[in-house]
Amino acid sequence: MKQWRLFLIAMMTVPWLSVPFLGKQSLKRFFPASMIMSLIVVIESYIARKRTWWWVYKNLFPKVIGEIPLILGPFLVGSLWVLKATYRKFFLFVILNSIVHLIFAYPGMDLFKKMGLGSTVRLKRWQLMMLFFFKSFLLYGLQNIFEKMRKQAV
Repeated sequence: MKQWRLFLIAMMTVPWLSVPFLGKQSLKRFFPASMIMSLIVVIESYIARKRTWWWVYKNLFPKVIGEIPLILGPFLVGSLWVLKATYRKFFLFVILNSIVHLIFAYPGMDLFKKMGLGSTVRLKRWQLMMLFFFKSFLLYGLQNIFEKMRKQAV
């Protein structure tokens, strides 16, 4: 099997090994907002392809966007962990997201480019970070909505 294929499979599956440590209650609580954000990121990926914001060179699955390993692995599971660690601690949420976004936008994108997996095209890295920030605030807002709905249901 090609090295890039193993890397993408690992990127998609390894984060899921941590999910049992979230706890059942946290998973139930934070999964809806995280899943909706993942769906939004899928839509964003189609827009990005059309506008050539970035390009993914290797697809793990034929006829499926190349971002799927990132979305279903680190993004979805990472969103669960970030919400568990920082929900109702907004300043900490912003700090943690800033660190994660910096790591992905700079050394992470360098690694992707070096491995021949993808690169930014029309989007500068600071713009990519701003896009990440927008999505993180949207995630936090979605979680607030789900919290209100959960309180009304009780």
